[in-house]
Amino acid sequence: MTELTITTLAERPELIEQVYDVENTWPSFMGGDAVANALFNRVAADFPQFCVMATDSAGTPVARGRSVPFHFGGPGREELPDDGWDRVLVWAYDDLGSGARVNLASALEILIAPAYLRGGLSYRILAALREAVAAQGITTMVAPVRPNEKHLVPHLPMAEYITLTRPDGLPRDAWLRVHVRAGAVIEKVAPASMVIAGSLARWRAWTGLPFDVDGDVLVPGALVPVTCSTAHDHAVYVEPNVWVRHNLR
Repeated sequence: MTELTITTLAERPELIEQVYDVENTWPSFMGGDAVANALFNRVAADFPQFCVMATDSAGTPVARGRSVPFHFGGPGREELPDDGWDRVLVWAYDDLGSGARVNLASALEILIAPAYLRGGLSYRILAALREAVAAQGITTMVAPVRPNEKHLVPHLPMAEYITLTRPDGLPRDAWLRVHVRAGAVIEKVAPASMVIAGSLARWRAWTGLPFDVDGDVLVPGALVPVTCSTAHDHAVYVEPNVWVRHNLR
């Protein structure tokens, strides 16, 4: 496999405009999160020292990782939030606007181009994110992890899923296993980490499914069922994630 270079976007600001050149593998419906649509596209430009990119020998982006800093502690921020991914992104931008002192960072995304999967690059990007956060004087990085095999068992509660382990004691889920091997501790479930709501027409466009029956709809790539209401012409997906904590000292 070609030699790769991994840097922060602060070190190579010309890559900020190329952050979306990495082939996207997220399910289409994930683009419907309102908080992400309002703020996430700004992260690379606003927090380049907390974001990393891998490029091949030709300079083509093949992987990215993004994180944000925020202030943790004080009223309303005593615990990692149940509305994990959405909430920490809002906290980061609130703090950026107010100039609050940041003391924690949260990883938000690691994306690997399909051609580079199963080659250990996810470990390298995670390590690069840890190093980038530590370089800013922050000693703890958390992450609302989206377990990449949970969609195979959508009816299993996340609280039960995170207890599944292999004979060696490591998590059965591959992406949780990457974090634990890197030194992370699983903290708790973020039961409403992302909320994606839309009309039935939007859900049909995202998924190609009919969405013509009330109740749970199993959507490929979704970690839990999507709740459909034909009477009210909407469906809602509430995604649980898993909070993990990386000590960077």
